[in-house]
Amino acid sequence: MPGFRDPKPIVAVVRLAGVIADRSGLGRSGLSAASLVTVLESAFEMPHLKAVALSINSPGGSPVQSSLIGKRIRALADKHEIPVIAFAEDVAASGGYWLACAADEIFADESSIIGSIGVISAGFGFQNAIEKLGVERRVHAAGKMKSTLDPFLPEKPEDVERLVELQQDVFDIFTAMVRDRRKGKLTVPEEEIFTGAFWTGRRALALGLVDGLGELTEVMEERYGDKVQFRPVEQRQSWFKQKLGLGARTAFWSQPQINISSIVDDAFVAIEDRSLWNKFGL
Repeated sequence: MPGFRDPKPIVAVVRLAGVIADRSGLGRSGLSAASLVTVLESAFEMPHLKAVALSINSPGGSPVQSSLIGKRIRALADKHEIPVIAFAEDVAASGGYWLACAADEIFADESSIIGSIGVISAGFGFQNAIEKLGVERRVHAAGKMKSTLDPFLPEKPEDVERLVELQQDVFDIFTAMVRDRRKGKLTVPEEEIFTGAFWTGRRALALGLVDGLGELTEVMEERYGDKVQFRPVEQRQSWFKQKLGLGARTAFWSQPQINISSIVDDAFVAIEDRSLWNKFGL
């Protein structure tokens, strides 16, 4: 039969959207290496596969998870000898750009936000707040650096110095990866790019941070023909978990309980996520 002798080309589409963080044990969403294991393996094992397309919309997050996900993508691409093409949507910045660099080619929309190659740490200092509230905090630790950067204590210069050292190590790893993956493509000196700045897709193309401007379907059809078939690969819960609601915070046999600690944690996670998106005007 003609259909079996001449199968249509397949492009697996993996959507990488959201903040990069391992929150699996907390019941919250986030892009992590663990949550993407099955998704990525399924994408690369499709029959008649021509390419894997990464649809990226992420402001970044954990450098460790970014590195682990990127390494897993490269390992599967090399094992199956399948090209990987990344497509930036609204934003592929910081860890989001780290993921894009795992691809063999990077495409973006003219208005996509690209770059933010840097490392940042942010927090709050509450020492004055608890003093005004009349709260006495008691901390007992073995090891003189266990209370480093305690938000309830005044900031110490030596703690900040140590943090900067750690950030520099991560920054060196990040820039080395970009340098390797974009070798021969960057059009300006590195000191103009490795600043934490970000640009539109159009400007990123001129800088060599992306390979072209274009939308996923359009680019893939131009490359593999209009008969190419797109196969989205998504993480799914099992039928049993979906029916019984085992992924929910409250077990199906119990009455819903109000957990103040969980509500506070969720609020801080939401604020942190929102601040990452807001940085890029989204």
